[in-house]
Amino acid sequence: MMNKYHKIQIRTNELLSRGSSTDLQSRLVDIFLFILILLNVTAVCLESVKSIRDSFGYEFFIFETISVVIFSIEYFLRVWSASANAETTSKNLIKKRLKYIFSFNGIIDLVAILPSILPIFFGGVDLRWLRVLRLLRLLKLSNYSTALEDFFSAIKEDWQSFSAALYLMLIALFLSSSLMYIAEHEVQPDNFSSIPETMWWGLITLTTVGYGDVSPVTPLGKVIGAFTAIMGICTVALLTGIVATSFANLRSRKSALFEAEINEALRDGIITDEEAQKIENLRKELNLSEEHSKSLMKLLSEGKKNIK
Repeated sequence: MMNKYHKIQIRTNELLSRGSSTDLQSRLVDIFLFILILLNVTAVCLESVKSIRDSFGYEFFIFETISVVIFSIEYFLRVWSASANAETTSKNLIKKRLKYIFSFNGIIDLVAILPSILPIFFGGVDLRWLRVLRLLRLLKLSNYSTALEDFFSAIKEDWQSFSAALYLMLIALFLSSSLMYIAEHEVQPDNFSSIPETMWWGLITLTTVGYGDVSPVTPLGKVIGAFTAIMGICTVALLTGIVATSFANLRSRKSALFEAEINEALRDGIITDEEAQKIENLRKELNLSEEHSKSLMKLLSEGKKNIK
């Protein structure tokens, strides 16, 4: 029989995980932490303005102290309740906690509080540069969105195509920079003093940014610049297309996996509470909307009835 201690762990894990629309308390915790993260990032940005920092330095300090306490409590509660995470297959409680600690979200949660805690233990060392790292708290939003995980997963799944496109862009960068150095070095020795220095122009041109701080003036240099711009459009479009296609494929695989899970649950015509919980856990893990889940379950249920 489940003891009270374990029940508290499970509930804590539910409250700190992405909440569903049916769990009001979990949603309120999500909203509170979401707003606190945004306020922290805003505070870090405003604190960089000297006049504002001089006028509200004490208020910033109080807000930072309260935020660090809350984020620290949140981090330790996440570590403590990780052992009750039903989505983790391991039965070893220590392994479950270590899995969270060394996960992307776990590392970000720790890094979010370290810049404010480390100066306490290293008071004699100038660690002011660490304060900028507080902006990494923005990445804590990944606890409530899988956008970053989806991005890296999409790149990983289609790494061959992505690396091939990067290789083409690297060739274009070296080729255009070398040719531009030959064409412009004598006329503009300061702007095109070496091939590595010219690579700044090449990278800005290939990525179609074009700051205009450095530009060719010779006829040959202008021709090379035109071809570089065209190559840039092609390579950037290629990279964009690969990432977009990878995202679309990832979304399709998620939907197919979720549909297969629902079909498995509907095999006997009835979805039990355990199967419903398993489907809900998978929905959260795949970051699918509840509307998508309900409509898919309804569609598949009606399809099963029609077949019978």
